[in-house]
Amino acid sequence: MLLGFNMLLWASQLTEEHFPLLEKLKAAGYDGAELPIFGGTPEEYAHVGRELKNLGLRATAVCVIPDKEHDCTSSDAKVRAAGLAHLKWAIDCLEAAGGELLCGPFYQPLAVFSGDPPTPEELAGIVEVHKEAARYAARAGIKMAIEPLNRFECYALNTAADAAEIVKRVDEPNYGYLYDTFHANIEEKDPVGVIAPTLAQINHVHTSENDRGTPGKGHVPWPETFKALKDGGYDGWYVIEAFGRALPGIAEATRVWRDFFPHTDEVYQFGHDFLRKQWKKA
Repeated sequence: MLLGFNMLLWASQLTEEHFPLLEKLKAAGYDGAELPIFGGTPEEYAHVGRELKNLGLRATAVCVIPDKEHDCTSSDAKVRAAGLAHLKWAIDCLEAAGGELLCGPFYQPLAVFSGDPPTPEELAGIVEVHKEAARYAARAGIKMAIEPLNRFECYALNTAADAAEIVKRVDEPNYGYLYDTFHANIEEKDPVGVIAPTLAQINHVHTSENDRGTPGKGHVPWPETFKALKDGGYDGWYVIEAFGRALPGIAEATRVWRDFFPHTDEVYQFGHDFLRKQWKKA
């Protein structure tokens, strides 16, 4: 396994002031960091990438669709084109950082709803934009992992089956979906049972506790989850994603109104040790 940590616990964009955090992750035993790409330039990410390389850390990244003007599900071709341009910018930033995989719900803006299920046209828009984005990412050796979210955050893709179907339709070798234990806990009738039928489409995993806190201190069925993934042959990234109240904008988007852990040190150190043990036992 490759174990990473999503830096959104501390920052929406990494700068030099966050480099000591990267040092702590390296010392704790992590293989890499997941970079938020919510703003900035490729030059700024190149600076971060040099520090990651110096520390011997690898990088993945997460991005979102910022607003309705970049919505991949839009019926307006110009809006979809803007969505594609946004994804190309994120890919350029990740390439500059020396990263290898871009993940996230990068198909529609968060918390924007139509009041109905996604239409065939909306899903076709995702396929259209993401096929072009995946081809663009492939030239830089970057994978893409689309993330289905729970129904309270989006409506286009809520389940593993939804995401797996999009992956099949995009049909690019570097394009898959992100299995997230937090969202699966909400949306799936059998969070572990959906892994085997969609394993061929999974190319990234977020290990997130049911309350967004420290992995291993909630009720996500970790032994069963790791066994299903490991038995199926998945040996890629497992990235801890936890959220706190340090960043008001992120706290609002993720609906975090209380503290889920006594200190961030617990999240990354206990989380690391716990997940390594789960993998070994699986």
